[in-house]
Amino acid sequence: MEHKLDYNFKNKELLEKALTHPSYASENNTRSYERLEFLGDSVLGLVISRLLFDKFSDEREGDLAKRRSALVCGNTLSEVARTMHLGKDILMSSGEEANGGRDNDANLENVFEALIGAIYLDGGMDEVTDFVLRHFEELTHSMTEPPKDAKTRLQEWAQGQGYPLPEYKTVSIEGPPHAPMFTVEVSVEDNGSAVAHGPSKKTAERDAARHLYEKIETDVQ
Repeated sequence: MEHKLDYNFKNKELLEKALTHPSYASENNTRSYERLEFLGDSVLGLVISRLLFDKFSDEREGDLAKRRSALVCGNTLSEVARTMHLGKDILMSSGEEANGGRDNDANLENVFEALIGAIYLDGGMDEVTDFVLRHFEELTHSMTEPPKDAKTRLQEWAQGQGYPLPEYKTVSIEGPPHAPMFTVEVSVEDNGSAVAHGPSKKTAERDAARHLYEKIETDVQ
């Protein structure tokens, strides 16, 4: 694991904690990665913000925020985690594993953020900055323009065509408290609707917006 991270922990317990899924923690009376995930999320945001601040020195705050959102979103983090094959190292219950937990986007995102938190506590800001830059600096090279998220694209399209704003509705929330699954439906007047599932309401809304926008684009073509 340390070879994958290119970082050697002085405190090995931090590494183990960063890999501990809530399902495993519950069965073994220990703590999960959730506190480290909380910390890592903030540290990642800071490092990415500084990276973008330095790289795009002439951009406005709003455009920098769009770039940061694209880099720290769940899809990006889970894909980076997949390239590192982190899924097979997560400590989880047999039930979570049987349900596809090792390739679950939310699990991969959470572990990746927890590892960032663990590296920060173990090695400080310089070490965690080096780690984040190794995995994210190259991603900024392809960001020629500030990206727009799916919800923004759909909203701008609707407004441009004279339609009311998209409406989002939470259809259901299922699953255990530590791994909820949200189902969200989005609709635009006279242009149908789309449904998506995600580990958070925000993720489900984003994916639903993307599905509907792609559907609208296909219909127009």
